Parts: sequence; C-alpha cells; structure tokens
Amino acid sequence: MLVVDDDPTVSDVVRRYLVHAGFQVTLSADGPDALAAFARERPDLVVLDLMLPGVDGLEVCRRLRSSDGDVPIVMLTALGEEADRVVGLQLGADDYVTKPFSPRELVLRVQSVLRRAGRPGRPEADAAGPTAPDRVTDGDLTLDLARRVATLRGDLLALTVREFDLLAYLMLHPGRAYRRADLLEAVWGWTFGDHSTVTVHVRRLREKVEDDPAQPRRILTVWGVGYRYEFDGREPAGG
Repeated sequence: MLVVDDDPTVSDVVRRYLVHAGFQVTLSADGPDALAAFARERPDLVVLDLMLPGVDGLEVCRRLRSSDGDVPIVMLTALGEEADRVVGLQLGADDYVTKPFSPRELVLRVQSVLRRAGRPGRPEADAAGPTAPDRVTDGDLTLDLARRVATLRGDLLALTVREFDLLAYLMLHPGRAYRRADLLEAVWGWTFGDHSTVTVHVRRLREKVEDDPAQPRRILTVWGVGYRYEFDGREPAGG
C-alpha cells in the first residue's frame, strides 16, 4: 500500500495504524516520488493527499488512472477543498476522507475499498442477497460479478472499484428509484456524506455505458429523488 502525504506526522500516524491492521506500507512525500514508487511497487491501494509539492494530488490521481485503471485510490482532503474533492472523484478516486480525520476511520475506509475490489468477498452480491447471480446482462452491456469484469459490445470497460459497485447495485435492482443517500449507504457504506459523490460517479458511468450521456437510456435521473436503472433491452451485437 502506498501512502502519499507531505506531512511527516500524518504519514507516520497513518502508517502505524495501517501496519497494525496488517498492511505493508510505503510512504511518499511528494508527487514525483509517489509516481516512481507506484511504478516500482504496484501497490494494492493508494492513500493520496491532494496538497502535494512537485506534482499535486489531482495530477497524481490523473496519471495513476491513465497507467492503471483498477488501482483503488482513497483521497485525503482538507475540509474546505470540496471543489478539488469533486474533481478527484471525477478523475476516478474511489473514496475520500476529510482532514482532520480519525486514523481508525481511514483504516475502515481502506478495508472497505479493498473488500469491494474483490479482496476478499463480493459485496455487490451480498447487497443483493444470497441468490444474486454471477453475471447480469443488459443488451450489449454485461457485468461478470464473480470476476468483476464489465464489457460493452464485447469491449472491456475500465471501471474503478466504486464505479463497478454502483453499476452492479443499480443493475441488480432495476426499475427502483434510489435516493443518493440510499446509494451512499448501500455502495459506499456511509450513513452520511457528500451526495455529490454519487452524482459524480453516475456522470462517469454514463460516459462509459451510455451511447449519449446527455440522453441516458440506462441510468436515469428521477427528479427530486435520485436515480434508477432501466434495462435498455437492445440485443448484443450479433445476437
């Protein structure tokens, strides 16, 4: 696991709590060193502060996503950095923790993201109940829940951990309107939080699974409520 923060006190506290929870931790204090450490070690998860010298956290996040679309990223943000937090989510960060934060909360968030990444367990099946299928298909869109693989018209979709989980949850519960707060609790495991987190992830998903994100046919907005998934109904190519 890679922890990137230029504050040595914060880094040391985070490292000690994560090591106590059983993780191996590498520390980086700036953007260039973080990118080099990631390329060298390929960690299972990155804890990334946004305010970094050299290369800021948003640019680090952008580069990590371009080089590895799957690595989970948990951002550390200051309380007043809402705009940067939204941009970070748009770039593909999976979760965020606001400073000042409880190290125990950070460990729980890290464990949650890793668990949803498939190490271990399959939370989207757990959320849907014990009879959840291993695969769900909507026309030319298919999710293999067991392997955590998504394809559209036979092409692999690059989805982050949270994007996959959100899409899986919606596809496993089609036709039902969910409030953003409901989705935060079901997919992120949060009983409170910034609802724009859901909005940003829905926008990113639409860009990946809709023919026209401005006129979605699958992930629909229910005004005054939230979102619902409607099966598109089109047959796969060649089907």
